[in-house]
Amino acid sequence: MFDAFTRVVSQADARGEFLSTAQIDALGAMVAESNKRMDAVNRITSNASAIVTNAARALFAEQPQLIAPGGNAYTSRRNAACLRDMEIILRYISYSIFTGDASVLEDRCLNGLRETYLALGTPGVSVANGVQKMKDAALAVVNDPNGITNGDCTALASEIAGYFDRAAAAVA
Repeated sequence: MFDAFTRVVSQADARGEFLSTAQIDALGAMVAESNKRMDAVNRITSNASAIVTNAARALFAEQPQLIAPGGNAYTSRRNAACLRDMEIILRYISYSIFTGDASVLEDRCLNGLRETYLALGTPGVSVANGVQKMKDAALAVVNDPNGITNGDCTALASEIAGYFDRAAAAVA
């Protein structure tokens, strides 16, 4: 897992080159936006339980067969496992937001997750739908202008959406 700085330096080192002005400028812009990034991670972390719970409720309302007898989230044990998995995905997405790099999400969370769900008979499309619901909830929390660093968060919100989209695509 590399943060954005380590990744840029590692790539330049592998090529035997100095950092380019464009790379330095991009990292400088990331530092300038770091308060927004930390605010976003803090908001998602502070609201993680509500994000996961509300996304699961919405998913089960749309797909009640999941919690019906014989469904993949039927029984409290399976339902708890579903919520646990959603929370884990959200946690790794928050790590990616903080570092500005999806490698931790890919390497430690998504790599092999689809195969695991296939082996368990978990419907990947339903998991992806739950991830999209978490995305909507997380972006609503992040984009709330109250008590957050002022400025345009469009690029950061787009980046955050991209992490959720990656997770949804990995399990679908």
